[in-house]
Amino acid sequence: MNLLTGVRLSPVFRLVRSYSSAYRPVASGKPFTEAYRVHIEKDGKIVSPFHDIPLYADPSEKSIVNMVVEIPRWSNAKIEVSIGEKFNPLKQDCKKGKPRFVRNCFPHKGYIWNYGALPQTWEDPTDLHSETGARGDNDPIDAIEIGEGVAKQGEIKQVKVLGIMAMIDEGETDWKVVVIDTKDPMAVKLNDIDDVKKHYPGLLDATRHWFEIYKIPDGKDKNVFAFNGECKDKAYANSIISETHKAWQKLIHAKIPHKTETYNISVENVSVEGSPFKVESELLQVKETHEHIKEEESEGYSGKWYFV
Repeated sequence: MNLLTGVRLSPVFRLVRSYSSAYRPVASGKPFTEAYRVHIEKDGKIVSPFHDIPLYADPSEKSIVNMVVEIPRWSNAKIEVSIGEKFNPLKQDCKKGKPRFVRNCFPHKGYIWNYGALPQTWEDPTDLHSETGARGDNDPIDAIEIGEGVAKQGEIKQVKVLGIMAMIDEGETDWKVVVIDTKDPMAVKLNDIDDVKKHYPGLLDATRHWFEIYKIPDGKDKNVFAFNGECKDKAYANSIISETHKAWQKLIHAKIPHKTETYNISVENVSVEGSPFKVESELLQVKETHEHIKEEESEGYSGKWYFV
């Protein structure tokens, strides 16, 4: 019961609140450089946002999933879970030592939703998907959170699954799960992809358009989608999430190699029972950075608008 209001909290709300407070992002290094990292801390010790945060926030019902926020809405810096680094901190994606930013493709400013990944999922690069005709992209499955709030980097959100798009990125299946924060005012009205179409008209079209064109200013081709760009419904999205979770389980339990000629994944974890890669927790020993550098002040950022 909430002592301030006298209202009895639902089990989901209590669970969401406890998950929200359990993890803390700790940034180190100068932002927008190769040295920048965001580790996830729990009880003073480092955990992996890839392996140690549960996929399902309500394991019995599996109606709410956890989301690791990599990139807050309206920002441009390309931040990602480092799949090859011990405990998989978030890092600034760099090319030839320079930070990477997505361009402002009119009328879109940076990323148009909160962008991140679902923990304990893996898009298997050895598996040819029967419907997309392409193999997985070797990353945790991506999530786009469409609520009204601007998230914080490294935040762990509890979200409702609404639908999914299948982008084909340079020949690989790159799923995009559409979700909404359970605490968002609109969450109660959004339960499937048709609700998004009803309450947020134009958002799915804008999302598809964004993914199609965002690499063009950097000289790359337009991205394409499976299913003619259709956004599949909640049931289909949950089936794909389940598939990628099973792939991760095989990976973390050494049923699939984590090192091959084409990929190298760090599988150290502190919590997965039965995993041969489970290790002792480590104290988080990094110098937390408090620098607040604006994107536009960093090397590689351009505020230019591209019309594509």
